[in-house]
Formats: sequence, structure tokens, C-alpha cells
Amino acid sequence: MELRLDGLMEYIRRRTESGRVSLSTRRLGGGAIQENHALDVTIANGPMHGKHEWVLRTDSPSGVRVSRSREEEFALLNAACDAGLTVPKPLWLCNDPAIIGRPFYIMEKVPGTADGRRLVRSNWTVEQRRAIVQTLAVELARLHRIDTANPALSFLQSPSGSPALRRVAQYRAYLDELGDPQAVLEWALRWLELNAPTGGETALCHCDFRTGNIMIDGNRVTGILDWEFADRSCPNEDLGWFCARCWRFGADRFEAGGIGHKEDFVAAYERESSRAVDREELTYWQIMAEARWAVIALQQTARHLSGSEESLELALTGYMVPEMELNLVHAIERTRQQ
Repeated sequence: MELRLDGLMEYIRRRTESGRVSLSTRRLGGGAIQENHALDVTIANGPMHGKHEWVLRTDSPSGVRVSRSREEEFALLNAACDAGLTVPKPLWLCNDPAIIGRPFYIMEKVPGTADGRRLVRSNWTVEQRRAIVQTLAVELARLHRIDTANPALSFLQSPSGSPALRRVAQYRAYLDELGDPQAVLEWALRWLELNAPTGGETALCHCDFRTGNIMIDGNRVTGILDWEFADRSCPNEDLGWFCARCWRFGADRFEAGGIGHKEDFVAAYERESSRAVDREELTYWQIMAEARWAVIALQQTARHLSGSEESLELALTGYMVPEMELNLVHAIERTRQQ
């Protein structure tokens, strides 16, 4: 969907207290659930005069129900920024539909690429790979220390009981909404239900912390992106999602996001968080990640088939489900052999 440039330029002019603003935009790749637009902005005068590279994030024509609003995502990004995480600096939130027709927020653009397939094929040394996954582990530990009692995060639910069982129930409900039988996924969810960890520890989790949502410039982490799924959950959910096979983009020998070794990642997280990670529970959350991504892939295809958002990318996402199903079968079988 095209942006309304006249309204956007006037909005930026007011925000920057400038007499004149010019800008050019281009749609960025990625962001399968939300839209991201690069803004190249020139401000003629005022306190922010000069050239700026920003990103505008707004709603797609359709979405998935679990995705947070732009207002909530902006609040999460602010909380992460205040906690010292490496994130794009949030600038302004706008809920006025008269500006571009949809809610949006603007943040600073960070250098690098988040392209997972490109990143895992980078010519990094062993030491560079270790340093990157250790840096990401520190980022995750800092995130999990954020105080969820912050009034700005009051929209976060206060969960009770097992976070794992809550996820199983959630994904079953999504499959029921989609309608078509999914025997392998139902079987995997039953295994996840029967083997769920009993602990109820929760923290603020990103819930989509993975290669593809991490901006890296050279061998330097420059930004953790896409906070639309953040929620209170088990911290191991974030670790398992990052280490799941489905997010290694073919670089399977590097269990930590296709970038580095899982033990380097987990050990760095333990040092920074002062929290021991149960390796069996981590494996459980890696299996949960495969099931979750398969459900999301089905939801993405349903968006296309419903006619609400015709997209070849969304249509093709469903074809990834058999690969996740095979991953689930192999992963669960390995747990039975241990």
C-alpha cells in the first residue's frame, strides 16, 4: 500500500519544528506481517535540520491475531531502548488515521542486513561467530531483566500456570480456526503437552528473537528488530526459538541461529543472566518453535487464500510446513532415544 506522502511530510515537519521537509520512500523487504518503509528525509531548518535515514513501520492490509498493535510495539521498543538493548531508536508514534490512513511509528534506521540466508553464509571466523552469538545472548539476558511492572507495558498479560501449556493451547486454537486437519502438528502438540515443563517462571520475552530479525553490519550486531510478538513467557522460549532448526537457514551445524554454536550462546546467556539453563528444557522449546512456526506458516497462507491480502510470499509460506513437520518428527524421535 502506498504511503500518503503529503500527510507524512506535514507530520514530520510538525514533529521536527521545521519550515520545510522533503522525503523519498521505498518499501523494505522482510516484515511479512507488518510493512516497513525506508524514509530518506531532508529537513531544511530547525533543531533537526539536515539529512536523516529513518524507517516507518505500519500495518499490513491483513495480519495475524497475536501480533501487537503499533502502539504496543512502540512501547516495547522504548522499553528495550531504555534498558540499553541494541535497538533502533524510536522517534514518534502516530495513531491519527488522517496522516497515512493507518497507525504507524518512525524509528532511526540502523546499518547492516537482517537477511538470514545472507547472514548465515557470511565469511566470519570462528572467533567472530562466537562473539556475535555471545553478544546476542547478552542482549537477550538484558531483555529478560526488564521490569514488566512498568506502567507503559500495562498491556502485557499476567500469565499463570505453565507457559508451555499456555502455548500448546494457543496453537491448538489457531489450528482449530484454520479448519483443515493437521495430523502431524496435532501429534506434536500432544507430545509438547505431555512433556511440558512444570515451572511457571516468566519474563519479558521477544518471542521472535531469531536470525532474520537481527541486523548485523559486518560482524557487529546493530539492531534487534520486530517486537510485535513480545510477551511475558518462559525465558527459555526465546533461547529455543533462536536455536531452532527452522531459523538456521540451512547452516545446521551452527545451532545458534545458523551463526554460531549453541553452547557458546547459552553459556554467555547464563553468565549475563546469572540463570542456569536446563538443556533438556531448551530442547523442548526448540521443538515448540518448530510447531509454532508451522502454525504461523499456515496462518500466513490463510491470509492470502482469504483474499484479504494477495501475496505470493504468503501463498508460498505454507509450502514450508512439511519441512517443519519432518523436523518435528526427527526431533521428538531423538528425545526418545536419549
